Order: sequence, then structure tokens, then C-alpha cells
Amino acid sequence: MLKTNHKLILASASPRRKELLGMLALPFEVMTSKVEETSVQAETMQDYVKGVALLKTRDVAKKASEATIIGADTIVVYDNELLHKPKSREEAISHLQRLSDNKHVVMTAVAIIEPSGQETVFVEETTVVFHQLTQKLIEAYVDSGDPFDKAGGYGIQTIGTLLVKRIEGDYNNVVGLPLAALFSQLVALQIVQFAKE
Repeated sequence: MLKTNHKLILASASPRRKELLGMLALPFEVMTSKVEETSVQAETMQDYVKGVALLKTRDVAKKASEATIIGADTIVVYDNELLHKPKSREEAISHLQRLSDNKHVVMTAVAIIEPSGQETVFVEETTVVFHQLTQKLIEAYVDSGDPFDKAGGYGIQTIGTLLVKRIEGDYNNVVGLPLAALFSQLVALQIVQFAKE
């Protein structure tokens, strides 16, 4: 259905992003960046997440200048505060206690860098509403080990889905890659075309 004459590289170690991009059925490689995300300073959450996505994508673009690089970063924002990947059991419990019975926003910034050096960046936002969580559920989920490599301390595509009451926006964005919005950008930039029947 789709074709590209670009060499595509996904600048992410995330198996979830790799799986989502794979849905386009286009060939791509994976190269990960070695940047320090915390080095990004920004005025707003949108600028922060864009900055991190660009940092990762530019890092890979330096190593593969002949390719089109797609990079992304996902953050969880609650009450205008960034909830990073939890570093301890206590922090994971604290994140989930705060998200319980509340709304938060998941922002994913996607950066596309073409061989010409042209950069395109956009941010997709999804609102997530959590159930009221019991302490027992929070601790059982944290003890499963699932929260630790995930922004905000939960994964919607894993057993963490039990915590979620509803979402407003793109589900894939919460997983880590807003595929529909990315596809629209790739078509607009003429990186991806529809294959003729």
C-alpha cells in the first residue's frame, strides 16, 4: 500500500515504537542515540519534549546523514509537572497515587530529519483519565516491575491498562508513537507515497 525511496531509520530503542512504525510495512532500521536527555532546558513542556526528541534524532542523523531519521520522546505531565520514569519503588507508588482518580496528559514529540538537513517536529497530546486506584492495586502493579521503564510509571499497552478509565486522543500516542499523525507528516513531506495498484 505504501512505498518510500528514503532509507528510514528509527532513532529509538523502544520495542513499542519499533512495533508501531512496523505497521506501515516500510523497511526501516533501528539506531539508538546516546544523549543525555536531562540536558534539555525549556520554558514549556511542549518545548522540553520537542527538545529531547530533536536531541535524540540529531544524534543519530550525525551517524547516518544519508538516511531520513525518525525520533520521538514521550512524557507524562500531571499538574504541569513532569513525571519521569520512576527510579525506585517509592517513586513509582508516588506517581500512581497522584495519577489515581485524576487526568494527566501524555505528550509525544516526533522529529523527522531528512538527508537535506530539513527538520520537522510536532507534538501530539492525549489526555488519560485514571480510575480511583486502591493502595493494594498500586503496590501489586509496582511489584510486577512494569512501571520502571515507562514515563509516568505505567504502560497502557501492558497490565497497566487496568489503571486507565478512558483516554481522549490517540491511543498509540500513549504507547509512544502517534502513528496516524506521523504518517500524515511523512506523506506531506513526500517521504512516503501510496504505491500504485
